[in-house]
Amino acid sequence: MTKLGRQLYTYYSGVMFVFTFLAIFPFFLVCIWVPGWQRFGRKINQYWAKTYFTLIFLPVEVENRAQLEKGKPYIFLANHFSYIDVAMMGFVPGDVLFVGKASIRKAPLFGYYFKKLHIAVDRSRVKSRAETMRRAGLAIDNGSGIVLFPEGGIYTPHPPKMVPFKNGAFRLALDKQIQVIPVTLSYNHLILPDDGQLLLHRKAAKMVLHEPLKPEDFDSDEAMKEKCFEVIQQQLDLDNQLIGEIRLQPEI
Repeated sequence: MTKLGRQLYTYYSGVMFVFTFLAIFPFFLVCIWVPGWQRFGRKINQYWAKTYFTLIFLPVEVENRAQLEKGKPYIFLANHFSYIDVAMMGFVPGDVLFVGKASIRKAPLFGYYFKKLHIAVDRSRVKSRAETMRRAGLAIDNGSGIVLFPEGGIYTPHPPKMVPFKNGAFRLALDKQIQVIPVTLSYNHLILPDDGQLLLHRKAAKMVLHEPLKPEDFDSDEAMKEKCFEVIQQQLDLDNQLIGEIRLQPEI
């Protein structure tokens, strides 16, 4: 696909994002305003993700090795290389709250939806990070899972190599005795690179839900963090070992 083709495809994808969000926003409002319906709003979130990727002709292969128990909360932790990561995590099953940057709340309409159904954190403030973990713990107590990017943002200069994880999610997992599901987003750094151009490449995407990390198998949050990092990075290395050839593949 030429640069002009990518520009047109990116514009089309942006229009579809706005159009689909506006189409379902009234349903989000109902779920936000009716007490106890927030869970249904997050379910709509999942349908939105699947509909969006279908409309932009971007197939997502989900390899589920986790064998998740229905109705059981988990903490899903994924690598973060691209702005498309958040939307793709909508493929995660079950009722989950996303942990995202506080700046999301400034986005018109979308910010309102996010702060009412999910959790926003200002990572520059220790108090905000502590409040985020408290709210995440309450969500888990109420039977909901958590989606979080343990790198803390898009920081790596050399994807698919990750930067070190932060400890908060792993402390929470041990404190609540809840299983962690490592998630590998294999090719998002190729689909929408963080290179300042914000141009989409129409390539097939892949998400791997790995086997759970059980808190009883680890004696510290540091040990669990290292294992989670290892699992995700190994999958990234495996899927991208022929990265030069992948970049030269014809776009779908």
